[in-house]
Amino acid sequence: RRGEARVVVGTRSAVFAPLENVGLVIVDEEQESAYKQEETPRYNGRDVAIMRARMENAVTLLGSATPSLESFHHAQTGKYRLLQLETRIENRPLAAVEIVDLREDFRQTHRAGPISGQLDTAIAWRLAEGTQALVLINRRGYSWFLLCRSCGATVQCENCSISLTYHKRSERLLCHYCGYTRRVPKTCPKCQSEYVYFVGEGAEQLEEQLRERFPDARVGRLDRDSVRSKREYQKVLGAFATGKLDLLVGTQMVAKGHDFQRVTLVGVVSADTALALPDFRAAERTFQLLTQVAGRAGRGKLPGVVLVQTYFPEHYAIQHAALQDYLGFFEKELHFRRLMHYPPFTALANLIVRDRKMENAVRWSRALEGFLTAKESRDLRVLGPSPAPLARLRREYRFQFLLKSPRRTLLTRTLAAALDFCAKKEIPESAVHVDMDPLSLL
Repeated sequence: RRGEARVVVGTRSAVFAPLENVGLVIVDEEQESAYKQEETPRYNGRDVAIMRARMENAVTLLGSATPSLESFHHAQTGKYRLLQLETRIENRPLAAVEIVDLREDFRQTHRAGPISGQLDTAIAWRLAEGTQALVLINRRGYSWFLLCRSCGATVQCENCSISLTYHKRSERLLCHYCGYTRRVPKTCPKCQSEYVYFVGEGAEQLEEQLRERFPDARVGRLDRDSVRSKREYQKVLGAFATGKLDLLVGTQMVAKGHDFQRVTLVGVVSADTALALPDFRAAERTFQLLTQVAGRAGRGKLPGVVLVQTYFPEHYAIQHAALQDYLGFFEKELHFRRLMHYPPFTALANLIVRDRKMENAVRWSRALEGFLTAKESRDLRVLGPSPAPLARLRREYRFQFLLKSPRRTLLTRTLAAALDFCAKKEIPESAVHVDMDPLSLL
């Protein structure tokens, strides 16, 4: 505030830094969901940056190789000015991207492991020539969940409506939402059968399989389980950057912002898992992740190759990511958003009613339903109430309304009126969660 520092670098809260004479606000990787704060006060750091720069008569620069659909739509319609970097530094070519059809791989190999025959061969080749490979698998832990083959039950979190993930290093089952853990049962908790087994592969298991398959290779892993502190994070990245590691396995932490000069191969395991999520941004997030991780290959003088493994090679998000064709994806996705009345063509709000007692959540949701249904019009659509995709989270039962309107002012007025209605009906403030412009609908 005294003017001793003229530049502030930081995470989303840095947008509130007490600078007196702001001339430029830069939002790097503007599409990142990390800019959205999910707890009170809820805000999107990117949108706050735009508003603050406007108030200060300054310039906002939004940077991204894969802009959010909303931002690029604003650029296309003239609300923002579009600046494009058409080539890589020193005119280096983009990495060649190949799609590996796991259905065909299974027909040929008769095994359904996380590493296809084509990716296995490509890794072996890189190890032989002395270059490096990066393998992305966007799932933490060792296995997705524990399944009973006798009764079909899974081991669920006590607080959330989700299966627990197996972490081998700690020998625990863990909920990635509330942090609940328990020991791995030797028999099924429901039917006491001994026929329990682990389903699916996570980053921990993939690292183990690569170590077994390539015993002479130096393998590292980068995810929230393997690096708990900034020092550990820098240690793993530094080892890979200086050539002390040959293979690096990781979640989306490895996909963005890194400049590894000797990486000539990037393998993407299970590229299509995110497409199954009940969220209208699923295709956009998949395209962004694949395009970003493809940018890690061939950044030095050596050319790069990207192998994208998928069971759904026909999906337009995967096809356009393989071509690294942002404009083609944008036009296709924009068409669906327009048809279904989703952003950027409408403003969206997510209203969740929650309580530890299901009967309370149901009763309050029905009361709100009557109020919101009466407000529906041509310019206001109300979807719900329905159980949220995560119907129980941290011991609270959750019911969801989605409100859409092409007029943001109408949407905000309706939400304010809904909160007033809740107060009159003595519905607790803590039971009603309103999220304007939600980035996650789970």
